Amino acid sequence: MPPVPPTPSPRVAVLGAGAWGSAFALVLADAGCRVALWARRPELAAEVRERRTNRAYLGDVVLPDAVEATPDAAAALAGADLVVLAVPLQRLREQLTAWRGLLPPVPLVCLAKGVEAGTGLFGTEVVADVTGAAPALVAAVSGPNLAAEIARREPAATVVACADAAVATRVATACTTPVFRAEPSTDVLGVDVAGAVKNVVALAVGVVEGAGHGANARAAVLTRGLAETTRLGLALGADAATFTGPAGVGDLVATCGSPLSRNHRAGVALGRGAPLPEALAAAGGTVEGVASAPAVLRRAAGAGVAMPLVEQVAAAVAAGRAPADLAARLVGA
Repeated sequence: MPPVPPTPSPRVAVLGAGAWGSAFALVLADAGCRVALWARRPELAAEVRERRTNRAYLGDVVLPDAVEATPDAAAALAGADLVVLAVPLQRLREQLTAWRGLLPPVPLVCLAKGVEAGTGLFGTEVVADVTGAAPALVAAVSGPNLAAEIARREPAATVVACADAAVATRVATACTTPVFRAEPSTDVLGVDVAGAVKNVVALAVGVVEGAGHGANARAAVLTRGLAETTRLGLALGADAATFTGPAGVGDLVATCGSPLSRNHRAGVALGRGAPLPEALAAAGGTVEGVASAPAVLRRAAGAGVAMPLVEQVAAAVAAGRAPADLAARLVGA
């Protein structure tokens, strides 16, 4: 009997070579996938190809040889079995519109967390809206996933959610390694809600820390944020269990407590009295909670859910500066 040919490794296109996109590409390669990493800037793609590094986002981390980089989206998408969307949420619609004619009919995996400012849509909803993809082909990934730690191959977990359980399992398998555990789920909405609101809560916890308050105050704000997140998720039809797992409290704790979190760093700067532009500069990258805070509030209002903590953050964002008593307001929200 002739030998059975080996099953070819999945080919995955990762569109976006920022910190999380590059770290996720590393995870996929470690899991045995062949990865095509699209970088908007040709010089970044050249650095990955020639030096195996992405120093602007991951320092001296060496990317596996299985990660190929290109500034050509069509080349990255050619023959892909999975497509990972790793661009910031507020740019996702624009990029998807440009890629729409290139996307193959395969699962689209959204790494972006937040709420689109103009529409109030979560990441997977933006993907479906622009591409017309069926729910069974749209997945979300969320968890305590600080990119710098994952790139160093420190142990971590995440949740892969898709309406089709088989697709969720397929994607989770494609990104599971000995140190990165991916759990499949069908609660896409819950994962989207948790991933969006935690950025706003991280801003709030950062403000409290920046104002000089201690662990009691930070914990009070974090737990209030979890309660508001869960209320919104349940009102929208999410599964309560999602908010006690890695995509819920797990991601919230990591984002609110680590200096690696841009939302946390921006909140600390606001709490110290910096105006919003200065706080954003101090964060050193996209601070999704700033755009998401007012959008989350609008989504909550439509669902009849009160979110006083998110309301305080949105007011500070709108004013461009945190009032001196914001920390006390957040604790008592």
